[in-house]
Amino acid sequence: MKVVWIEDEQQLLQECADYLRKESVEVYGASSLTEAEPLIKQMNPDLLLVDWMLPGGASGIDICKRNEKEWKLPFIMVTAKGDEFDKVLALELGADDYLTKPFGLRELSARIKAVMRRASKHGEPSLPAPDESIIYRGPLMLDQQRFTAVLNEHRLDLTRTEFLLLWKLAANPGRVFTRTHLMDEALGDGFLGYERTLDSHIRNLRRKLEGGDEKRELIQTVYGVGYRFTEEVL
Repeated sequence: MKVVWIEDEQQLLQECADYLRKESVEVYGASSLTEAEPLIKQMNPDLLLVDWMLPGGASGIDICKRNEKEWKLPFIMVTAKGDEFDKVLALELGADDYLTKPFGLRELSARIKAVMRRASKHGEPSLPAPDESIIYRGPLMLDQQRFTAVLNEHRLDLTRTEFLLLWKLAANPGRVFTRTHLMDEALGDGFLGYERTLDSHIRNLRRKLEGGDEKRELIQTVYGVGYRFTEEVL
């Protein structure tokens, strides 16, 4: 496995790289986005680890946004910022996990493996056949192979997590999913997060769906249980 880690603490980077190498994970370090860009192009990594606070230039959040639009790689935010607000912000912007400093090397390894399991679960090898990878729900079209969503002929700018949630719901109109089920589906079985994190993803998703000029409530809340995709557009 190849990992590009954008981190300005060189001692931490070296210590982690030495440990992960024993587990067949090669770490390619960079101290800024400028240094990381050629590495990402050259090495075609399986995963990005990014420190939130970087000296000058792009921050970890900036890189997270860039990844969602361009590289679409599994992404772990590594930072000393441990407030719940910061964790939720990173996850809402597309991070797959959030690791707070200081952390143990075994925890680092476990989180990397968990993120990669989730990425494999939703990656190309597990995609359905081409004719099954596109679904239409009224004015909404979802393409699973391209991770794209189009509503009323307008392409929606969704994060990877938002797309996975929308796909799960839209593929099963009328079926009620619990918050726990949806968190496991989009964030992974081992995700240690909050139900309010899922609610934030759903809230952002609804806002983007409304921005596509769709007046119906496509994602409905079933109070005390979870969410479902409406059957009315079928």
